Amino acid sequence: MRIKSVKFNFIMNFLLTVSQFLFPLITFPYVSRVLKPAGTGSVAFATSVITYFTMFAMLGVPTYGIRACARVRENKEELSKTVQELLIINVVMMLFCYVVFGVSLFSVDKFQENKMLLLISSTAMLLNVIGVSWLYSALEQYTYITTVAMVFKVISIALMFAFVHTKEDYIIYGGITVFANAGSYVLNFIRLRKFISLKLVGNYDFRRHIKPIFVFFAMSVATTIYTNLDTVMLGFMKTDTDVGYFNAAVKVKNVLVSLVTSLGTVLLPRLSFYIENGQTKEFRRMIAKAINFVLLISFPLTIYFTFYARESILLLSGHEFMGAVIPMCVVTPTIIMIGLSNVLGIQVLVPIGKENKVLFSVIIGAVVDLLLNLVYIPKYAATGAAIGTLAAEVVVLMIQIAYLKQMLWGMKGEIHWKQIGFAVLISTVVIWLVRRYVMINSVFFTLVVSAIIYFGTYGAVLLAMKEPFVLDIVEPILRKIRKL
Repeated sequence: MRIKSVKFNFIMNFLLTVSQFLFPLITFPYVSRVLKPAGTGSVAFATSVITYFTMFAMLGVPTYGIRACARVRENKEELSKTVQELLIINVVMMLFCYVVFGVSLFSVDKFQENKMLLLISSTAMLLNVIGVSWLYSALEQYTYITTVAMVFKVISIALMFAFVHTKEDYIIYGGITVFANAGSYVLNFIRLRKFISLKLVGNYDFRRHIKPIFVFFAMSVATTIYTNLDTVMLGFMKTDTDVGYFNAAVKVKNVLVSLVTSLGTVLLPRLSFYIENGQTKEFRRMIAKAINFVLLISFPLTIYFTFYARESILLLSGHEFMGAVIPMCVVTPTIIMIGLSNVLGIQVLVPIGKENKVLFSVIIGAVVDLLLNLVYIPKYAATGAAIGTLAAEVVVLMIQIAYLKQMLWGMKGEIHWKQIGFAVLISTVVIWLVRRYVMINSVFFTLVVSAIIYFGTYGAVLLAMKEPFVLDIVEPILRKIRKL
């Protein structure tokens, strides 16, 4: 099987990330104005609830499966056996989760209020299990993953504008959201025969997967707690409107996080392969590149969207969502934390078999998030949930840095934090002056002009200092232009 370069995979995954960026950018301004905070809040609550059931159905397979399959991807027989074992485990767990979900649906009052929405959203559980997306990542099939995902997102956009017209259409919106995010998994299942044998292998060894699966599952539980618990607790402790405010703030943050983690997504199978084959030099070089990429992207994004939180919310959601501005300011710095912990945890600790260290960090983060939510949500609602999320991400990152301090200290010369820090400082001063002295009445043009000035200044300073990562991107483009 021909494996594409990391650069190619990154480009394809970046295109996927852009599509994920454009989907909410195109749909959410429309949907938030039609459904209002209460409608979008209801969908966000249902999605968060189903996320927990899906998490149990999947166990730790989405991450473990990438590593396990990447290590045996050159052996079709062993790969087929591994995939079948993991898929059988997922199917059994999914059936159990649907039973629990059915009981909960008729016994929890809050669930009965949104019974139809929850039923529709629950199809995501089935689609995630049969989609085996972890296999396609392990095989680095990013061209296929990107193409199919983008097609389904385009179709979903069309469906959104065609069928969501009133605030009563929030159930339809929930169904389209599932289709946009997981509809492609049906095609994944159909294409399985291209990569593995669908004939039952037999002689399964489920035991070899149990321990690592449950370690990754525990990681998933802890991570899901502090990424989705905020929404669920808001739904139970406050109103759907508060959930809508928080959802609007988090939606912007999640889009930006996906940009920052786009490189890390394609690195896990490659890094696992390097470790399995003892290529430590290549492993270290790739990690340094990943850290530089995260710092290069996350710091300017955090500063800019903190400065322009109000304008971003106005453009995406409208005046009725002004309650989301402060939560967005609080939660935006998590872009940096999540970007770095994605590299240190998922791209470093997991490939070297130290997933228990990642588990410990996210458990502590989840506990911190839970406790702070209990304290601050009753008092500050959506802002309280944002405080819990920020604190959790800080704790997770600090613990992972502590585990890897020796390695990070040895790589300090390969991390371009001085150039990046200086470029961020200069561009921040420029945008502060622009915000203070330049007045533009249009929200849209305010964001466009300010973004061009801010990121243009940032890029120019990095180029002037000949920042290596930026040069690696710019120089090939310039060479092609000269040839033309």
